[in-house]
This record gives sequence, C-alpha cells and structure tokens, in this order.
Amino acid sequence: MVVAASLVVVAGAVAGVLAAFDDGGRASDEAGPPEVSASPRLAPLPAVPTPSASATTASASPSPSPSARRTTTPTPSKPAKKREHRTAAAGRLYRHPDSQVLEWVRSHSGDPRHAVIASRIAEQPAAVWFADYSPDTVTARVAAVTSGGAALGRVPVVVPYAIPGRDCGGHSLGGAPGLDAYDAWIDRFAAGLGSGEVIVVLEPDSVAQAECLSAGERADRFASLARAGRVLKAANPRARVYFDAGHSGWNAPGKQAAWLRQAGAGSPKSSDGIFSNVSNFHTTADEVAYDRRVLDALGGPASLGAVIDTSRNGNGAPADGEWCDPAGRKLGRTPTLSTGEARIDAYLWVKLPGESDGCKGRPGTFTASYAYDLASS
Repeated sequence: MVVAASLVVVAGAVAGVLAAFDDGGRASDEAGPPEVSASPRLAPLPAVPTPSASATTASASPSPSPSARRTTTPTPSKPAKKREHRTAAAGRLYRHPDSQVLEWVRSHSGDPRHAVIASRIAEQPAAVWFADYSPDTVTARVAAVTSGGAALGRVPVVVPYAIPGRDCGGHSLGGAPGLDAYDAWIDRFAAGLGSGEVIVVLEPDSVAQAECLSAGERADRFASLARAGRVLKAANPRARVYFDAGHSGWNAPGKQAAWLRQAGAGSPKSSDGIFSNVSNFHTTADEVAYDRRVLDALGGPASLGAVIDTSRNGNGAPADGEWCDPAGRKLGRTPTLSTGEARIDAYLWVKLPGESDGCKGRPGTFTASYAYDLASS
C-alpha cells in the first residue's frame, strides 16, 4: 500500500517533527527497533493507491494518504443468518519481550511519562512483524516468538509481511523479489509456527490494495496468498490465519469479499477469516459491522470470523481524514480473545501504539511523546 505499510522498510529515511515532551530530544523520546523481528511500522491504510513522495531528504514529510478520500459508504447486505461460530483461540494473548516500547520503558525509568506508557501500552500483548525478506533466519525468528508463547500457554500474533509488489511500489516497497521466492519464504515462515495456538495476520494490504495490479498480477498474487494460507495451516493445524479486508472506509464489502474469495479466504484449508483496521483509526463498532458484511458476502463455512486492530481507534478516525499521527486519537480496546461479539474472534493490537507514522517522530520508531498522548487521552 502506498502509505499504509510505507514505513516498514524506509524507517528513518524521512525525518518527522518530534513533539517532544521536554527538551530531552530523540535520545529520550525514541527507541530503536528490536532485533528479533521487524515491529509494526504501518501508517493508516489508504483507500486508493497513489504514487508516493520521494523520501530522499531528511526534511521531507510523508505524502498524504489516500485514506483521507473515503470510499462510498458500503451498501448494507441482507441480515446475516444466525450461525454457529467457534472462538478464535483459547487462553490469553502473548506479549513478546522484544519490542520498541519495552526497550524504551527499560531504559527510561526516570521519565515522567514512564508509568503511563508502561502500564497502558507496554503491558499489553501486541503483534510481532516479519517485514524483511530474510529466508535464512525467518524460521528461527518465528520459532522464537511461537515457542515463547507456548512456554507461557499464551497465544502469539505474528504478521508475515513480505509479499512482492508490497505497497504498490510506494514507501514500503520491498519484500520478496518474486512470487516463487515469496512462496519459499512462506514455507520457511511456516516451519517456525510450532504446534501451539498462534494467530497469523497474513500480509496487511495485500488484498485491499490489489487495484494497483494488473488482472494477471492480481491473480498470481491471490494464488500465492491462497497457497500461503494452506501452507501455514498444514504446518500447524492450530494456527489461525486471517486475510486482509482493509477497513470500513475503504472498499465496499462485496468488492472486498470477491477479492478475498479469489485469495482463498473463503476456504477452511487456507483461512480462518479476515482482519481489518490494521494501523487505522476506524471505530470498533464500524469495523464489526463492516467485517460481518464482508464475511456474509464472502460465504464459506460458519467458522470463519474476523479480528480487528483496536490499537489506536479509541476516538475513531479523524473527520478530516488525516492519517499521519493525527491529534486527538487514543488507545482502543485492549487486546482480547473474548470479544462477546458474534463472528468477531479477537481485538488485537497489530500496530504498536506509539510507533510513529512519520509526523510526531521518525517513521516507524517508537516515539514516547506520541505514545503518551495516545495513552493519556
């Protein structure tokens, strides 16, 4: 996606404006990325792909996200029939010990923001991203996360993010050099899943942003995604794999469901359902309604459900469509596997709160001033 995942690969290439809590500067306000795996660097999902701005100068600002241009309000589908649906996973979600927020908390015990950030963000479980194409190490790195969760009897959330043509050539270009290489990378990713429960958020924006691809390229990508789902679930039958549904302000449910069906999201051999709102701000209520419409249009077994990123949606999306660290946002619902909502399997923190989109800090870095604003709103 043009801006949505644009900050994964080029973090640090564009300097944002630091809204520092004090005059301590970046040394006290930002934390570097963890070594185990790439952590979330996503900015909000766009509605329509556009060419990205150059990020060659340190003073450049991220280009505006097309998410500000809302799509037509999705047409409501017919009321869903009552269906039986099993829960996503048992137990509690896993908090991986290597993350930018934990690094900041460990090294800034005297910071006046420490207690708020530590208690309201750092203590919450969040997804672990694998955003670099590194086939030689990915199995061990995934296994480090899944085995850590299994040892505690908790459920980790992992995000493979290496699809070729990622971000339609925008800020977050990169990933595997081709689909054959991607298929092989997924094989190695799957080998690290272990045998315990794990949630896989498969390739954010890979389906919702497919409009930028030609028909042939889209078909090839969707075939690789369907294969990825099959490989992941075959490697670990307890893995639950969710496919990209964008968010409630993007594609209409019928259009999104048609693409998801082509990508294998309707088949229980590949999929356990869909995910939405990754790194965005749309309210949980809007996402619940949208995801149910997508699931109804998708068809498939009654076991298919949805997971929603609630990390920064406590105040909903800004009225002006601002996507880059917009002011006035706050943390959403805490991560849980017990939502109390039919067909909604989990609320997750896929985007780690406090990791900047590039305006309140350098793109992709944990910025304490931003985290404090989110946690204290």
